[in-house]
Amino acid sequence: MKPKAGTYALILRSYSSAEIQIGRWGRLAIYPGYYIYVGSAFGPGGVQARVSRHFRDSKIKHWHIDYLRELVSPVCTWYCCEPVNLEHRWAQVFAEMSDTSSVKGFGCSDCRCYAHLFATPTRPDLARFSDAVGGTMELWSYQAAG
Repeated sequence: MKPKAGTYALILRSYSSAEIQIGRWGRLAIYPGYYIYVGSAFGPGGVQARVSRHFRDSKIKHWHIDYLRELVSPVCTWYCCEPVNLEHRWAQVFAEMSDTSSVKGFGCSDCRCYAHLFATPTRPDLARFSDAVGGTMELWSYQAAG
């Protein structure tokens, strides 16, 4: 993974059902399956620093995803180091996929997107996503350890 600015999709997995309080945002019911969180990292350390933070278990809770991470496990991250923020375009692509459900308002309090978190019963497919976003950018996948 590169310490460059870019956009990422964090692929997470839940093995059980639960409910969690997401800061002041509200309560979220979690079900077995996969979750996709879309974000961007244009600050120091870029995508590498942000994704590394998401993979850590112990951290101060700052974003909605920090609360969710208490109940779900990272599987992998898809990312690109384009100099343009693609976060909102990627969120739109996931929202339009027939097998994903949007979690309204999650992770998008600073933009006009409907959601930046999506749930799906099956493991998301990188090639399908790449085709859906146009396939013109270089996408990488970073696997979680274990």
